[in-house]
Amino acid sequence: MSFPVDDHGGVPAGTRVEAGVIDVVVLAPAPAGGDDVWQVLTMRRAAGVRCTGAWELVHGSIEPGEHPAVAARREVFEETGLRAQRLYSLTVNPFYLHARDTVQLAIVFAAVVDGTQPVTLGLEHDAAEWRRPADALVHLAWPREHEAVQYAMHLLRRGDAGPVEDVLLVPER
Repeated sequence: MSFPVDDHGGVPAGTRVEAGVIDVVVLAPAPAGGDDVWQVLTMRRAAGVRCTGAWELVHGSIEPGEHPAVAARREVFEETGLRAQRLYSLTVNPFYLHARDTVQLAIVFAAVVDGTQPVTLGLEHDAAEWRRPADALVHLAWPREHEAVQYAMHLLRRGDAGPVEDVLLVPER
């Protein structure tokens, strides 16, 4: 089978597939007295940036040569000022970027943070709210983020990943 080749070093022309971004469900223990184990951090996109006004999770690019888990920890800190105490691998979600003719693979993580610490937003966001998981689903703009929250709530429903902790917990590098 042969493929058409572009003039950029012999790379096949056409739609590419790239694992270039991370999504992170940022979690903190829910306040006592309710039914939820976790609360989910949602952030609103600021004016003048892509998707102004949309509520979303932590999202960012993987830098060249960067491991996805390192990118997840870095993006959590850059976008919230919080440090991940634990990081879990959840899934991979594909989406299409028509402007780049690329199928982008978003590697999805859950980060457990200290929810008593203040959230410090960067320029990309103008508001942040801790929400019950069901409320986060109402506000989040992207269906893939809904899935990520649902995966996190299922896998971490006991406060950790239980019998699959050894597979999902990502050690610090």
